[in-house]
Amino acid sequence: MSARLVRRLLVAACVTGIAGMIITSIADSTGGALAFGLLTGGAALTLMTLTAAARDGAATDDEVLARSVEQRMADLVASGADEHRLRLLVSDAVRLGRSKTTGT
Repeated sequence: MSARLVRRLLVAACVTGIAGMIITSIADSTGGALAFGLLTGGAALTLMTLTAAARDGAATDDEVLARSVEQRMADLVASGADEHRLRLLVSDAVRLGRSKTTGT
């Protein structure tokens, strides 16, 4: 099961829980509202925990990748590549990557 699917299920549980709290409150069912509130709280807490855990190693991985790219660029410049054109190429590649990830 992918992280995206788990997140969607947790959001659906939150939406269902909120609707359940509203409906059971209208019906004067305190126990039902409490149960749906606990469901919503648990789903929200799990969603926050999942998000925090998924991003925990991202900064370190990004830093390692950035150092690697910078070193490879330095190697290419040392072998005769034009540094300005190389940096423009990398900048365009980053923009392309960002546009592909935000478009999905």
